[in-house]
Amino acid sequence: MNLRKQTEEFEKDHLHPRACRSSESKGRHMPEKEGDIRTCYQRDRDRIIHSKAFRRLKDKTQVFLAPKGDHYRTRLIHVLEVSQIARTISRALRLNEDLTEAIALGHDLGHTPFGHAGESVLDEIHPGGFDHYVQSLRVVDVLEKDGKGLNLTSEVRDGIVKHSIGQGVIMPDDSGGLAETLEGQAVRLSDIIAYVNHDLDDALRAGIIKKPDIPANLIRTVGNTHSKRIDTMVKDLINSTLLVDTGKIVMSGEVTHAIRLLRDFLFERVYESESIMAEFNKAKGILKRIYEHYVNSAEHLPAYHHGLKAEDYKEYNNMYKHQAVCDFIAGMTDHYAISTYERLFLPQQWKVL
Repeated sequence: MNLRKQTEEFEKDHLHPRACRSSESKGRHMPEKEGDIRTCYQRDRDRIIHSKAFRRLKDKTQVFLAPKGDHYRTRLIHVLEVSQIARTISRALRLNEDLTEAIALGHDLGHTPFGHAGESVLDEIHPGGFDHYVQSLRVVDVLEKDGKGLNLTSEVRDGIVKHSIGQGVIMPDDSGGLAETLEGQAVRLSDIIAYVNHDLDDALRAGIIKKPDIPANLIRTVGNTHSKRIDTMVKDLINSTLLVDTGKIVMSGEVTHAIRLLRDFLFERVYESESIMAEFNKAKGILKRIYEHYVNSAEHLPAYHHGLKAEDYKEYNNMYKHQAVCDFIAGMTDHYAISTYERLFLPQQWKVL
């Protein structure tokens, strides 16, 4: 019995006409024989979950560097919350949940240690610039499996590289910045729904802001509790998309404005607050010194990096060295970055033999 084909037939009969069907995928860069049980998107999801880059997310900053409390979000928790929200949306809209989940779980694989502080410093000092969503695609295409990559489907790769919002428009009008699939678009919006809400929750827990600080018009629009705000945003997205049926994932103007307002509030009062920026500047200093060290002595990079031996780096040009160092640092966890800095630049205790 071929369970994969049964699943593919189920998708043809039950998914929305604009949803992605596994049997109609554009395929992989390197063609592979399909299995008997899992669809191509299920295999992509599993490859991401079993990757080393995914495991490292558990020790990468979301907002608060090395928090003492057990309940602050890490990058891994963020990814799981995005996946949960995106799957809820996909099921309600009859989209492909497996594709949605694969994109959601893989969208931040290229994120740096120390959150956006790490991204900022690499963007400043790496000659090619740095964007975590581009690095996420590089992780799955090149860096995983000792340089072989994960060989993911075109649809998952597209959703990963086009998930990011930053401080730009929530959903761009031009097709170039928008995921080709509705599943990828659902992840893009789930990403911002997740982070504006859980970052607000963590900021309240940390005491950086108080509940009365939250703008009153924001509370009136989306609610006064964490769960209510997520519920309002998700329901608005689902209902708005079903109502207009434009071939895109959409939200109402009122809720979109509320999300922008909440995002701006977080940047002003949390992300760029004096207490957060003080720690982020320390983190940026750590990564900058590590970067400069390895660019000047790339032969000391771990031998396994890029599947090359350490001495092989001497044969490559300067840009290749910069890319290798950028890849190495972007893959670090917070703790590994700190321990690397201590090993390279701080006096070590003398070992008594």
